[in-house]
Amino acid sequence: MAHDLATTNNKPAFAFYGEEPWHRLGQKLDQPATAEQAIAAAGLDYDVTLTEVATVDGMMVPRARAVVRYDNQTVLGLVSNRYIPVQNKQAFGFLDAVVADGGIRYHTAGALGQGEKIFLLAKLPGHIRVKNSEDLVNKFLLLSNAHDGSAALRVLFTPVRVVCQNTLSMALNQGQGEGISIRHQGNLEAKIGEAQRVLGLATRFYDNAAEKINRLASVYPTEAQLKNYFEKIYPSPEEELAKNSTKKARAELHRLFEQGIGHNMPEIRHSLWTAYNAVTEYVDHRTFRGKSERDRESNRLQSIWWGTAAKIKERAWHLAMQLAA
Repeated sequence: MAHDLATTNNKPAFAFYGEEPWHRLGQKLDQPATAEQAIAAAGLDYDVTLTEVATVDGMMVPRARAVVRYDNQTVLGLVSNRYIPVQNKQAFGFLDAVVADGGIRYHTAGALGQGEKIFLLAKLPGHIRVKNSEDLVNKFLLLSNAHDGSAALRVLFTPVRVVCQNTLSMALNQGQGEGISIRHQGNLEAKIGEAQRVLGLATRFYDNAAEKINRLASVYPTEAQLKNYFEKIYPSPEEELAKNSTKKARAELHRLFEQGIGHNMPEIRHSLWTAYNAVTEYVDHRTFRGKSERDRESNRLQSIWWGTAAKIKERAWHLAMQLAA
């Protein structure tokens, strides 16, 4: 299901700093925002509340609650009676607790659907430079929270390659993800109080990422290795109808390996780093399904950050690291 941008007071619940986003909607910020500014600009200054649930016959459902958006009384989802909501201000305050020194600023904030999913993209200071080239990777934190019970409060470490704006997905260690999750149960105040450890985790993540990215940029696969790499990312399907699309996907990956954005830099050309970025460019910029352009681009956003595209890129990262070992 597509999740279009939510609205608050008939305005898109979205604010951004920098280049105009795909949907050309929302409020443009003149400079990176503080949490308070981001909440106001993106129309996220609403609370949610829990209400009891009854059947059509008036019978109460004891272990269920409805999450209701307080400003317009929209039901955002059904949850268990153990569910504890995290308000938008509380979620944004999670990162504020990390960056009290002002070293981080919010670049993008918004909500999807009826406001059941909120997201916030915050930029950390500095960047990763690949092999002393002009290929730079910016360091972001992506915070998301679901008011419908579908997901925990999450903070993901989200690198973005500057030259092409591709979002990179990389779980750097076996069994270690790309961030932290806090479930909507138990003592949330205590859990959110542990937010300071996020910055330390992010620092280690990006230090580790820099070392591994530069390792990929120093390894040059043979033609056979490259072919095998792309075939593992898009393995041959059993269904006959899917074989043609898989063949086209592999051909496009080979083309992007040669001609992808930024792949002509001599320091990185024909390396595993450009092979991996052929995948990121393909899955980030391919055509997505949807009834309208906004639907298609909303599906793109969700896929890149949380869905199929993120999973494909993570698999591509692991396979590239295996080749570089």
